Amino acid sequence: MAEQPEKESLMSLVKKGNTSSAVAMIGNAVLAICKGGAFLVSGSGAMFASAMHSLADAVNQGFVFVGSVLSEKKPTPRFPTGFGRVINIFCMIAVIVVTIMAYETIHEGIHLLQHPVAHTGGVWINIAVLVLNILIDGAILIKAMKEILKEARAPQAKGFALMPAAFKNVGRAAPPTRLVFYEDIVAVLGALFALISVVVIALTNFALLDGMVTTLIGLLMIAVAFRVGYDNMIGLIGVAAPKDIEDKVSQTILADEQVADIQMMRIIQEGRYYHVEGLIELHKGLTLADADDIKFRVQQQLMTNPDIADASISIIEDDGIYSWGNKQADVLK
Repeated sequence: MAEQPEKESLMSLVKKGNTSSAVAMIGNAVLAICKGGAFLVSGSGAMFASAMHSLADAVNQGFVFVGSVLSEKKPTPRFPTGFGRVINIFCMIAVIVVTIMAYETIHEGIHLLQHPVAHTGGVWINIAVLVLNILIDGAILIKAMKEILKEARAPQAKGFALMPAAFKNVGRAAPPTRLVFYEDIVAVLGALFALISVVVIALTNFALLDGMVTTLIGLLMIAVAFRVGYDNMIGLIGVAAPKDIEDKVSQTILADEQVADIQMMRIIQEGRYYHVEGLIELHKGLTLADADDIKFRVQQQLMTNPDIADASISIIEDDGIYSWGNKQADVLK
């Protein structure tokens, strides 16, 4: 009788969920409540825009966390390649939410430009909430940047070097972490702009600035929606792994002394995992049993990489032509 696969408990899957999105969900929910209260007291359009952005972030991160949990499910007979792309679907839902909130924010900004609202009080409440916003979203952003470097297996960075390193490696991070990163950049900038708006209007009564900042925040949200939407659209289609990942996989395969060449290799990224398919050439004179042992040895060596979900390797005899080096040279040209 075939051995039945071990069932996964809900708690074990939740523990594998993306921690950045979970922390961001809680933090932004708290901020949305605080900002909503400040908006009701002060009537600040910039505060309304910032509250909408925090609410969108909280809803998004809730969707994304659920998606990250489901994407960790093990492959089944019906879904043999696993559930890695589930997270891309949930991130696309998040894009829709961001787009709707961005429309509402821009609509409110245009209304405030046409009908400026004079300063009505509650300045210190607004300032306190926005400073809290910058601190919380700033902490979430720092965590997301550190997660990017961790997931990309990149050297750790500190201080002012953290942001450039995160931008450099963000393409290799998991979709939920990329979403948190992009959204919190906008969240921090939006809170900073809103803080400037509140202070300037209180001091100068330049009410038009409220509408200008509100519209700007909405446009930044649109930019995030396009960026995240593009990343997850190509993720749903199936995107090739980055060049450095391909190099590491090829080096692992060619490190085996019995492997003469790589005839063909394809690495597809799904979520934060990679699926490897390859056709390798073995030295002549090997028995079929030895060749099978080498194939399984190469597959097992590839699977020691925690980022590789599965590896399917086929074997043929060496044709005497070093194909892989020529293909790499063509790609570089």
